[in-house]
Amino acid sequence: MKHRKRHAGGRHRHHMFSPEGAERGHGRHHRHHHGRGHGSSHREGRARLFDYGEIRLLTLSLIAEKPTYGYELIKTIEEASGGSYTPSPGVIYPTLTWLEEAGYIHPTTDEGRKNYGITPEGAAFLTANQAALEEIRSRSGSDEHGRRRDLSTPLMRAMKNLKTALRLRLRDGGLDIEAEQKIIALLDEAAQTISQA
Repeated sequence: MKHRKRHAGGRHRHHMFSPEGAERGHGRHHRHHHGRGHGSSHREGRARLFDYGEIRLLTLSLIAEKPTYGYELIKTIEEASGGSYTPSPGVIYPTLTWLEEAGYIHPTTDEGRKNYGITPEGAAFLTANQAALEEIRSRSGSDEHGRRRDLSTPLMRAMKNLKTALRLRLRDGGLDIEAEQKIIALLDEAAQTISQA
């Protein structure tokens, strides 16, 4: 109850969706419960794509599309990011709890499963933060409806060629140190060039 009162004002809620607010709110709470072990996992390492405030906003936008539940949200976000980010239950369920306590979503029980729908206040918040949401979706590679954007055919071909070349090179007797270092340097250079394109 104290949590709900603390976030009763719209200004405070907006602040909690910022990276700074996330660190003071859910971010600190999350670290307390999951500790070093969770932070060092492969799944958590990939989670750096979004901060906690952005996860809340993205989750709220998906609930606005249709009432949904925790596991379905995990799979939807994974698909929307093209597999680059899979939120853990330890991220999604505290996020749903926060959104419910903030008054942005409401739960309903369907066949023993808790679904969440958006409230008018949640819809108003999404409208006010549309620009931030579009930036998050752009980074995740999804469109305004949370669907993965199709990559161009030439780009898909190039990505497949790289994957195939690496697989074949590794299969054919492995790599010596010199060849391995050369490939690493080429991949690092390509990654830097792509990020600046």
